[in-house]
Amino acid sequence: MTQAEKEQDNGKEKEKERDKEKEKEQQRGVKRPIAPPAIPDPLQEQIQSNFIIVIHPGSRTLRIGRATDTLPIILPHVIARRHKQTGQPKYEDAWLLRDGLNKSESNEQRQNGLKMVEQAIWSKKMSNGVRRTPVSAEQARSYNCQIRPAVLDSSSRVKWTNTAHQPPHLVGEEAVYVNPSDCYNIHWPIVRGQLNVHAGPGGSLTAVLADLETIWSHVIQKQLEIPLKDLKYYRCILLVPDIYNRPHIKEVVNMLLLNMGFSAIIVHQESVSATFGSGCSSACVVDVGDQKTSLCCVEDGVSHRNSRLCLAYGGSDVTRTFFWLLQRAGFPYRDCQLSSRLDCQLLQHLKDTFCHLNQDISGLKDHEFQTRFPEAPALLYQVRLGDEKLQASMGLFYPTTFGIVGQKMTSLQYRSQGDSEDPHDEHYLLATQSKQDQSSKSAADRKGISRPGGGLDGEMSAQGGIGEPSDLGRGCGSGGSGAGGMKGETEFGTAQGECLMGAGELEEPPSAHLSRKTAIMSQFESKALGLDKAILHSIDCCASDETKRKMYSSILVVGGGLMFPGAQEFLLHRIINKMPPSFRRLVDNVEVITRPKDMDPRLISWKGGAVLACLDTTQEMWIHQREWQRFGVRMLRERAAFVW
Repeated sequence: MTQAEKEQDNGKEKEKERDKEKEKEQQRGVKRPIAPPAIPDPLQEQIQSNFIIVIHPGSRTLRIGRATDTLPIILPHVIARRHKQTGQPKYEDAWLLRDGLNKSESNEQRQNGLKMVEQAIWSKKMSNGVRRTPVSAEQARSYNCQIRPAVLDSSSRVKWTNTAHQPPHLVGEEAVYVNPSDCYNIHWPIVRGQLNVHAGPGGSLTAVLADLETIWSHVIQKQLEIPLKDLKYYRCILLVPDIYNRPHIKEVVNMLLLNMGFSAIIVHQESVSATFGSGCSSACVVDVGDQKTSLCCVEDGVSHRNSRLCLAYGGSDVTRTFFWLLQRAGFPYRDCQLSSRLDCQLLQHLKDTFCHLNQDISGLKDHEFQTRFPEAPALLYQVRLGDEKLQASMGLFYPTTFGIVGQKMTSLQYRSQGDSEDPHDEHYLLATQSKQDQSSKSAADRKGISRPGGGLDGEMSAQGGIGEPSDLGRGCGSGGSGAGGMKGETEFGTAQGECLMGAGELEEPPSAHLSRKTAIMSQFESKALGLDKAILHSIDCCASDETKRKMYSSILVVGGGLMFPGAQEFLLHRIINKMPPSFRRLVDNVEVITRPKDMDPRLISWKGGAVLACLDTTQEMWIHQREWQRFGVRMLRERAAFVW
């Protein structure tokens, strides 16, 4: 008998034995566990990077392109939709204006913030050891009030978007240059990093998703030159904020896979992508965008859940503050309005051109700028400015200067509210875990009662079953993975409450602890932390001193909101001055990275998404269209590289 025949006979004998065991179990009435349906493994195929599209949607700008492209397509993330009925009232989402600016306390808060900024400017010496001489706005005002513009050209050569053929929608630059008299509504589908859902026209979740689908489809078809019917051959990498809205992400993934027809998708966080794009293995990622600033500590490709912070201010708030300071200094372009799209675009350009964080630049300086608007001559203005250029930029470190009152200024990662499509989520795990704790407690009680003199042991076991203070406080830097991380996040999905309260204060009844934690968290979220304080807070929420040391030695600044001359040295000086004294001895070198590899910081997260597409380790993270159709949002919990 050959070896193959022997093996075949052995296999048949084993099968017979298994069948006999099943028959015996059925006779005894033993119930076998029902195996859950296994998710079929997709066939491992060679993925070509030129068939992967990386999408990084921002509040003001969309970055989209193939993973093999050197640079993405960059355009304003805006859409203009034509009115369906004549006489319909026009609606336009605000650009620089926002809620909380017109309160009675706004101006007083703005003035108080400006005083703090002026004090900070005066207290820091210049590099030559001399203190700056403050320049009052009145000195510039007397000159600027006399300025009249010079006509450069009778025609600005800038035109409104041609809408004679009545297109149903316009996207990007074309939407920005729609004539206000035309019958179009203007929508920015993302605001402060989240979907722009509101009570006004076009503010429903369905309408916002339709806007995103239209904008992205337009760019893919017209600029990437990919027919929409061919998207079934393409995959997509979607970059989402570190603090994300789960139902919204679910709907966007649904739209990309089922409506647009991508064959597969990876959802990843902006901060982790930024570390891939910059080549840093670990970093405290500070993403200063147009409308929000997010912070997160990333270690070896994992975002520490407890270190995540989102501040509700960004570059557009600096622009608006700069306009207020320009008005105080007698801004010669007197028709400038924050409600005008083109004026907002001009102010953004002036901020990018004039503002800085270099304290060695002092005194009054004369500048020039041009205005080129449709149906108007091109004009040249002269303007004299002093400290306004520095004061506006420092608003990021003294957010009271923005004058925002009664708004939630700081967001943390909250626990999932649950989803009917995903019954075995973290709520289920917590519930089953608590049942196990209760059963082990009752078993320990019975053991203590049955054993003579064992009452003390039983009592100690019962106390241990409730959860020790060390377990409650353990989540302060757990990184959000594993059961230990969940224990520390029973209510908020983040244990930052423990970081704010101090571990020594946790030995109190759970109900009192929870109510006090809620009060402290709400108070914390109503405050606008300055950028330097937010960085220190984020790093302080890391688990170990070793991790904190890593983060101090690699503070990575991305996004377009802090691209001011002198920003790197300014931020480094403030971090070193404010970091805890114990860490000054431990950290060899505090480093702030603003332009890794001399790349544009606005493109680093997108570039990281393109790098992610090429890694072998990402093969297990793809969610395929048929899997999404069958299992829905459960696939995000199974495949996402972060704790869903």
